[in-house]
Amino acid sequence: MLCIAKKHLVIGICLITLTCLSAATAADWPQWRGPDRDGVCTETGLLKSWPDGGPKLLWEISGLGKGYSSMSIVDGKLYTMGDIEIDTATGGSKEAQCVIAYDLTTRERLWATEVGPTHDDGPRCTPTVDDGLIYAIGTSGDVVCLDADTGKLRWQKHLQRDLGGGDNPGWKFSESPLIDGDKLLCTPGGREAVMAALNKKTGGVIWKCAMPDIGRRGKDEAGYSSAVITDGAGTKQYVQLTNKGLIGVAAEDGTFLWGYNKIANRVANIATAVVRGDHVFCSTAYGTGAALLKLKAKDDGVEAEEMYFLDDGTFQNHHGGFVRVGDYIYGGHDHNKGKPTCVEMATGKIMWQQDQPGDGSAAVLYADGHLYFRYQNNVVVLIEANPNEYRLKSTFKLPKRDGMAGPGWAHPVISDGRLYMRHADVLFCYDIRSR
Repeated sequence: MLCIAKKHLVIGICLITLTCLSAATAADWPQWRGPDRDGVCTETGLLKSWPDGGPKLLWEISGLGKGYSSMSIVDGKLYTMGDIEIDTATGGSKEAQCVIAYDLTTRERLWATEVGPTHDDGPRCTPTVDDGLIYAIGTSGDVVCLDADTGKLRWQKHLQRDLGGGDNPGWKFSESPLIDGDKLLCTPGGREAVMAALNKKTGGVIWKCAMPDIGRRGKDEAGYSSAVITDGAGTKQYVQLTNKGLIGVAAEDGTFLWGYNKIANRVANIATAVVRGDHVFCSTAYGTGAALLKLKAKDDGVEAEEMYFLDDGTFQNHHGGFVRVGDYIYGGHDHNKGKPTCVEMATGKIMWQQDQPGDGSAAVLYADGHLYFRYQNNVVVLIEANPNEYRLKSTFKLPKRDGMAGPGWAHPVISDGRLYMRHADVLFCYDIRSR
C-alpha cells in the first residue's frame, strides 16, 4: 500500500512538474516573433471574438521611451528597448538608448542599461533572452550582452568597428539577434562580414561570412530584418534578408551558401523570412513583391531555386511581416499598407485579399486559430485563419495617451493569455483568455 502510494505520489509530482514546465514554455516569448521567430503563439483557450470596445484592459504603464521595439517575456519579466532619460554619474541626467526590464506582477521597472546613442525615433531591436542573459543591438551598431536579473553589462561589440560591417543603413541597425547553441548571430552587413557568429558568453568572434556579388540590386549593407534557422537541403543554415537580398549562410563555419538578389528593393528590406522544410518564403515592398525559394543540395553546398515570384500588385509586404499557418501564408499586402491576404505557400495562389480595416502597415501575429493584425493607427483586428474565406471577427482601437508619438509599428506579443501592445512610451496589457 505504501509503495503504491509513493508510486502514485511520484507520478503525480512528475505530471504536475511537466504541466508547469509546459505552461511556462507556452507562456514565454523570449525573442523577436516568439520562440521560433515565426510570429506563431501556441497558446490555446483564447477569445474567439472580442466584446465591443475590445478585450479587457488589465493595466497600462508608461516610461518605455521612444522606439518601435517589440517585447520579450520570460519568467514574469518583460524586456524591451527605448530612448529614455537616465541618471548620470555626475548627478545629472541625459537621454540614452537602453534595454529596459519590467516586473509584470508589480509593473515596476527593474533596471535600464544604456546601449548606445539615441536615434530620431528610437530603437527597433527586440531583446533576445537566453539562459539568464539578454542580448540586444542598438541603432548605432552596439551589440550587448546583459545579466537578465541586474542589467549588468557582460560584454559589448560594435558591428562596424569590431566586426568590419558595412555602412549603417539609412534607418539604422534594426536587427534582433539570434541565439543558436553557443552562438549569437548578427548582421554587420557589407562584403567583409555580411553575417557574424559570436560566442554568446564572451562576445569572441567564431566566424565572419564574406559576401560575394549576388546582383545589382541594393547596397552592401545590412537590411532591417532578423535571421531565422533552417535545415533546408540537409544543411543547417541561417537565412537573412540584407539590403542586397535574401542569403543563406552555413551555421557550422559561416560559409556563404546562396543569395537571391531579385527580392531586394533598393530602399528597405524588412520582413523576416518564413521557412518550411526546403522552402523559404520572402517578401519586400517598395514595388517589389514576394517569392518562394526551394533550397537544393549541390556538390559544393546549397543553391536556391525560385519556385514562383509574385509581383507588387499581387503581394508585397512592407514591415508588418507575415506568418505561416499550415499550408498558407497570412499577412498584409501593399506598400505602407496591410490589406489582409492569404497566400497558398506552395503555389502562390491568392486565396483571398481584402480592404484593410485599419490605416497603414499591419504587424501580424497568429494564435489559437486567429490572426491579430495591429495597424499603425492602433486599430487591432481579429481575423479567423481560414484559407477558404475572409472572416473578420472583431476590432478595437488602443486608447490615446501622451507619449504615443509616431506610428504604432511595434509588433504585438501574446503571453499567458495576455495581449501586449506597445506604442512608443506606452504599453497596454489586455486579457484575451476565454472564460
